[in-house]
Amino acid sequence: MIIGLIAIFGATIFSGICYRVWKRRIRDREKRTSPVRLMVVLGSGGHSGEMLKILQKMDFSKYSPRCYVVALGDESSCTKAEDLESGSKDHFIEKIYRSRKLHQSYISSIFSTLWATRQCISLIWNFRPDLVLCNGPGTCVPVCIVAALFSILFPSREHCKIVFLESFCRVRSISLTGKILQYIADLFVVQWPELEGKDKKYVGRLF
Repeated sequence: MIIGLIAIFGATIFSGICYRVWKRRIRDREKRTSPVRLMVVLGSGGHSGEMLKILQKMDFSKYSPRCYVVALGDESSCTKAEDLESGSKDHFIEKIYRSRKLHQSYISSIFSTLWATRQCISLIWNFRPDLVLCNGPGTCVPVCIVAALFSILFPSREHCKIVFLESFCRVRSISLTGKILQYIADLFVVQWPELEGKDKKYVGRLF
């Protein structure tokens, strides 16, 4: 009796996973006619600089609305994002708790990341991004984890694709953030041939 129940439960879980994969592939084949709801994660320093240079090459009429996610206290990234948008009204900026501060221990960063993850739940649920674009700041870890979990737990929602662009300064090894997100990113892009691999696509310099 118990073995039978376990078998039924296992078959149900397996069928559910197969159904979600099948449904996701069907949705991915559909041609999009509406703009992509874009969520961009900005980080302090060079991360924001690289990301903003990439965004300058994008046609914003195809990506609307746009949500910029920055860490609390990162006013520089907020200013740069507003400068890029040049007064457009189809964007907004959301601030979340910083996953790991400079020189913060890895143990304590677990708790700060959990707090940031809690903030991301309502943010991603309400915004419903079609695409999350990030390039390495620790702030993007809770954002991407929540986006991936929603795609699995709520298959009726549009699948949110996660694109991770490894920083140009990573030449011989990927970042800690990259090591975490390589397992959930739909596309993992590297800018140096030394980093190219099975799940890492080399495209050359992006900006």
